[in-house]
Amino acid sequence: MSDYKAFLRSGHVPTLLASFLYFDFTFAIWVLNGAMAPFISETFNLTPVQKGFMISVPILAGALMRFPLGVLSQYIGRKNAAMTEMALIILALLFGNFFVNTHDRVLAMGVLLGIAGGSFGIALSLGSGWFPPKYKGLAMGIAGAGNSGTVLAVLFAPPLATKFGWQTVYGLAAATMVLPMIVMAVAAKEPLDREHQSFREHISCLFEKDGWAFSLIYVITFGGFIGLANFLPTYFYDQFKVTKIQAGQLTMLATLMGSATRVLGGYISDRWGGVNTLTGVLSLVVVTLVICGTMVQQLALTTLLFMLCFAALGAGNGALFQLVPLRWPLTTAVAGSMIGELGALGGGFIPNAMGISKQNYGSYFYGFLAFAMLGVGVLVMMRVMQIRWTRTWAEKGGRARLAVGSPASYGGQARTSA
Repeated sequence: MSDYKAFLRSGHVPTLLASFLYFDFTFAIWVLNGAMAPFISETFNLTPVQKGFMISVPILAGALMRFPLGVLSQYIGRKNAAMTEMALIILALLFGNFFVNTHDRVLAMGVLLGIAGGSFGIALSLGSGWFPPKYKGLAMGIAGAGNSGTVLAVLFAPPLATKFGWQTVYGLAAATMVLPMIVMAVAAKEPLDREHQSFREHISCLFEKDGWAFSLIYVITFGGFIGLANFLPTYFYDQFKVTKIQAGQLTMLATLMGSATRVLGGYISDRWGGVNTLTGVLSLVVVTLVICGTMVQQLALTTLLFMLCFAALGAGNGALFQLVPLRWPLTTAVAGSMIGELGALGGGFIPNAMGISKQNYGSYFYGFLAFAMLGVGVLVMMRVMQIRWTRTWAEKGGRARLAVGSPASYGGQARTSA
């Protein structure tokens, strides 16, 4: 309890809560097409490959939005960038409410929903910016738990789509965005950990091996989370013949676990180390995905396995972003956005792999297997690279170093060691 009180005293809690709410609502918007995929697919009679591509468009578009928004936040401030993004999201949702009535416009709407997917780097950097390094893992975990927005989308979008029509859900979602905008405007305070740097300095992590290594890990942890969260309503509906509303409820059970354990992943990583935590969760993800691919008729067991898989994915996301501020202490927002952009692109892999597997082989198994094999490769890569990480910028296991020195000298050591 005393440690928790020390955490609260060490930073600006209203900013952290505003960041969580901002990320929670934008995340819900980002996955709307996935939550309503059974309705959209039925309306336009889509093939498995078309379903997979339609679901993947918002994921890919959101990934591409992250880095530009991260750079923008370094120039106009994270709070201002968040407010600007939310205003654009409202306009995009109004377009969906009034103009999306063809398959092509659904794909265009997917691109616009990608605006909401760009919030990640801003939310985590804004929320954790007031907290010292020893608590950044927990702060980022709390802000990042806004991926619980997936729960809101899959729980409320299907029944609302059933009652009012899926296009109307876009308009209803636009109205909900007013709440996080008000809270952000009133409660959030721009952190002081902001530097004016050249564009090349902003993108310097793009030229470092660690940046690409972190991105590949994120392909599994967050790419797996967002890809599966978007695809599971379709998977449950097609594979087990449940209703559209039941498919959303089953997806909610799984995604809720991933949202809850993100905070736990950051908390554990602060103490046990991000590398140690990631080793455990990546192993668990690989095992559960392979088993899920074989449970073609076991709805209850499949749901439980997905809950376990999402718990591991959520903890992995928290663990990875415990390491990011240790590696890039002065450019956490931009580094996080770059990693988020490249890593989240992996989320587009899952719906497309599932659609191709189903259409060509009559089963989703090979889609699960392909992603599991990718997870094995990433786990091996991380275990090799962590040897150098723990000699330069992190303690054994990936914990924060308690060395005496300024953040600037700490960051300089990290950059020169890459």
